[in-house]
Amino acid sequence: MKFIDEATIRVEAGNGGRGAVAFRREKYIPKGGPDGGDGGDGGSIYLLADSGLNTLVDFRHKRVHRASHGESGAGRNRTGGSADDLYIGVPIGTRVKDAETGEMMGELLQHGEALLVAKGGFHGIGNARFKSSTNRAPRQFTPGSQGERRELKLELILLADVGLLGMPNAGKSSLIRKVSSARPKVADFPFTTLYPNLGVVRVDEERSFVIADVPGVIEGAAEGAGLGMRFLKHLERTRLLLHLVDIASSDSSADPCREVQLIADELARFSPELAARERWLVLNKKDLLTEEELAHRRTLVVNTLHWEGEVFAVSALTGEGINALIQALMARLAQLGQRYVPTPERALVEEEAWDPLQ
Repeated sequence: MKFIDEATIRVEAGNGGRGAVAFRREKYIPKGGPDGGDGGDGGSIYLLADSGLNTLVDFRHKRVHRASHGESGAGRNRTGGSADDLYIGVPIGTRVKDAETGEMMGELLQHGEALLVAKGGFHGIGNARFKSSTNRAPRQFTPGSQGERRELKLELILLADVGLLGMPNAGKSSLIRKVSSARPKVADFPFTTLYPNLGVVRVDEERSFVIADVPGVIEGAAEGAGLGMRFLKHLERTRLLLHLVDIASSDSSADPCREVQLIADELARFSPELAARERWLVLNKKDLLTEEELAHRRTLVVNTLHWEGEVFAVSALTGEGINALIQALMARLAQLGQRYVPTPERALVEEEAWDPLQ
């Protein structure tokens, strides 16, 4: 299934049913009086988080969603039936905004969580409700209010504990394949990853965490080059970032230190908050170097970058150093606690600063 992480839909709640104007007319009852009943309420529309969904692709085929209208009232004080509410399934992690005003309406972060996005119309009032001592035969009624109508912008932001950063071909997809059951495409050329991938890393029977791989970031990404900046929003809810670097590149023009700094700069331009997230340096492809070459390059990178965080040397191909990395990640995540979730105010600031559709 094609991965779609953005969609715009229109929701139209049902109108309230019309109130009735009627009078009781029965044999031998000359003064029956008004007996027009109220209408029914229109159906409201909710978005419902569903763990069985993982993409917004269905909304590319059906953009308009309408709830039913309430029924009109009738004589003999009969009330019209209220319409059923409409529930629309969306993936967990969906952020909802009003497409016209930019208003942040909410986020759906747990299975079964519902968000009201369009309120159904209020029922109309029948003439029986207008009867009074001075108005014995009222003909007043109300038609019922119109249901809310909105254009919604849906954004799927993946829920992951650890996010992978790196230049194209740094080995991110190979790493996620090694540590989880995810099977992203891997090839010996850049930009093999065209959309985010999630993998569950199971440390033991009781402990696990989720890792996210996004397309590689290149220079000028903030201006639209490449794919990485479009998908960096999927790292917003991670608690920790792994910055992968190809430490064994034979290309004389490749400079690991420059690559790390380049991505750090692009990350800061995208979101200062994300740039300040805890980041570990992972030197990949150690299997292509001798112990002496690895130690020399590691020292050079750490000293040049003045790196003060954690540093790991691994081989995503052979698995060397992977277990130590996974154990350290699990221990750190236990210390960090709950997954990062941006406040609606913070999310709105980030959206105003960067529009993925531009």
